[in-house]
Amino acid sequence: MITIKTILKQKIKQVVKEKYNLPDLDFEISYPPSADMGDYSCNVAMILAPMLKKDPMEIGKEIIDFVTPTFRSEIKKSEIIKPGFLNFYLSEKFLLENLKTILKEKEKFGALKPVKKQKIQVEFISANPTGPLTLANGRGGFTGDVLANVLGLAGHKVEREYYVNDYGNQIRMLGHSILKDKQAQYKGEYIDNLANKIFLDSRLAVGQADLHQDDKKNPDTIGQLAAKIILEKMVKPVIKKIGIKFDNWFSEKKLHENGAVDKMFEYLKKKNLTYKKDGAWWLKTNNNKQSTNNKSNINESDDDKDRVLIKSDGSKTYFLPDIAYHWNKFHDRKFDKVINLWGADHHGYVPRMKQAVALLGFPGQLEILLMQMVRLIKNGQEFKMSKRAGVYVLLEELVDMVGLDVTRFFFLMHSNNKAVDFDLDLAKKRSNKNPVFYVQYAHARICSILEKTSSSVILTSADLPVANQTRIPSLKHKILNQVEDDKKTTEKELIKELIKWPEIIEEVAENYEVHKIPFYAIALADKFHDFYENCRVIDENNQVNRFRLNLIKATKQ
Repeated sequence: MITIKTILKQKIKQVVKEKYNLPDLDFEISYPPSADMGDYSCNVAMILAPMLKKDPMEIGKEIIDFVTPTFRSEIKKSEIIKPGFLNFYLSEKFLLENLKTILKEKEKFGALKPVKKQKIQVEFISANPTGPLTLANGRGGFTGDVLANVLGLAGHKVEREYYVNDYGNQIRMLGHSILKDKQAQYKGEYIDNLANKIFLDSRLAVGQADLHQDDKKNPDTIGQLAAKIILEKMVKPVIKKIGIKFDNWFSEKKLHENGAVDKMFEYLKKKNLTYKKDGAWWLKTNNNKQSTNNKSNINESDDDKDRVLIKSDGSKTYFLPDIAYHWNKFHDRKFDKVINLWGADHHGYVPRMKQAVALLGFPGQLEILLMQMVRLIKNGQEFKMSKRAGVYVLLEELVDMVGLDVTRFFFLMHSNNKAVDFDLDLAKKRSNKNPVFYVQYAHARICSILEKTSSSVILTSADLPVANQTRIPSLKHKILNQVEDDKKTTEKELIKELIKWPEIIEEVAENYEVHKIPFYAIALADKFHDFYENCRVIDENNQVNRFRLNLIKATKQ
């Protein structure tokens, strides 16, 4: 489906292009702050005014006079108000038609048909297998999962991937930590448990033969064994518990073992994208140094300097296998777009990674979202909850304490570029101050009404006649005019909120701002609670208003 918001924007764009010869003008269609200002508002006239040196009110009238007649019945009224906003009001007929669509499509309502269907990968969490999942992993996990859901609803083919960093220095350091030698870095009760499991019964730990005596002192071998245990016994069970399903678990180790990393280096050399300096091999990520004749000179996301791929001692940096991994994504698996969710501590890594992908021939196809840090707050103070995981706060412990729904919702309420203070006191409250309780209470009210209607008389003559019980009843335009003004307004406002759902999907699929999803849920709960207080579905004679019954069914869906 194409949303009315998109259609409205397309029509205004057409006017701007044909009348003012400005095909690429950027403007907004937004929701006005109050219902008496319309259902959609546009700022295009105020943007055009200084460019055309005309009064925005005059420009707005010109646009409205062109756009409004192109709608058949969707727009009831349009107006231009100072200082130059274009306001549009939806017709009651259009609202009722959309309510009928919601009832028919049920959970499929909101599914879109994109202009171009893409194969998209969302890679998220991807925590090093060196310890349990923490709050930061949870934030990226829930955000990535919801983003993948939204992109799927927007009509794209989406895959979720977890990149297992099971190779390199962090695995060696894990081994040192298990051995408790001078190079140990990881601490906590889980390290002691891993050591006991590996040294007491390595076969039980990883399902293989006993360790050789020499291997018991080898930090690489011990680290690999510990990483396998962490992944299978600590990471995957928690991911299953929080309701996330990955399509693929991709091993960095296999990239090295199958020669993909070495092949990547040779490819970059062949393309003249590397050079040797001071005994090390560098990638030309500083775009300003490259020849303008180079086809790969795409101004994707210039890095401030060239980057080392292989150190002077012959060891590879993390950058080279990361490039090989993204080559696998774009070249081998043919993803049109890849969205990586990384921790905020990787912000300096973003330009080089985007530039490397551009150099490989895939400019503009990699998006990287940075997830800011999370703090637990209790009684107004930062709260350290976990004792057994060293300095970490475990995601699983938080879920056990406040519940999965609350944890997921609270994390999703914040834009990924803002730090989160997770308020434990608020999360545990069972009152309308807790947004999760508030939304769930709306759902509970709907379920209660639906249960009561099973023993009530459903009116058909005064509301919506049923010609065929297998069909959705027609939603007559006159119904909204038969009720008192306040009730009519309440019903209409609830329908208007319902039909915003595809527009929210469209916006989030375009800008990845998944925090708009929980705020939409809160706004919808607001409208339903208002409806509940003002409009009776079951009257004092135990008779059911069919129109309102269908309205709450649509809300529940």
